[in-house]
Amino acid sequence: MTKVIPQQQTTAAYAVQAAISFTIALGAMVVGVAYLPVGAWERAFLAVGLLYVVTSTFTLAKVVRDRQQEVQVVSRVDQARLDKLLAEHDPFKVEGI
Repeated sequence: MTKVIPQQQTTAAYAVQAAISFTIALGAMVVGVAYLPVGAWERAFLAVGLLYVVTSTFTLAKVVRDRQQEVQVVSRVDQARLDKLLAEHDPFKVEGI
């Protein structure tokens, strides 16, 4: 009597679209920094800033995903406890007789 909770899964097309979008955005920024009419030090500073933003984005995405999975696990545990209580409950049992 356990109810299976359906999980949302992304399609392959969505994953490809996200990867292409990320690649285009990162490539455009790299080209923009490379052809910026400033000195080498300013260009290097912007490149390091871009690298920091990209790595921070991956870290933030991982944290959000981990928290979402944690909430799903807690929800499943709560659902399992409720299922167990409902399975053990006997509405026709009379206490004290």
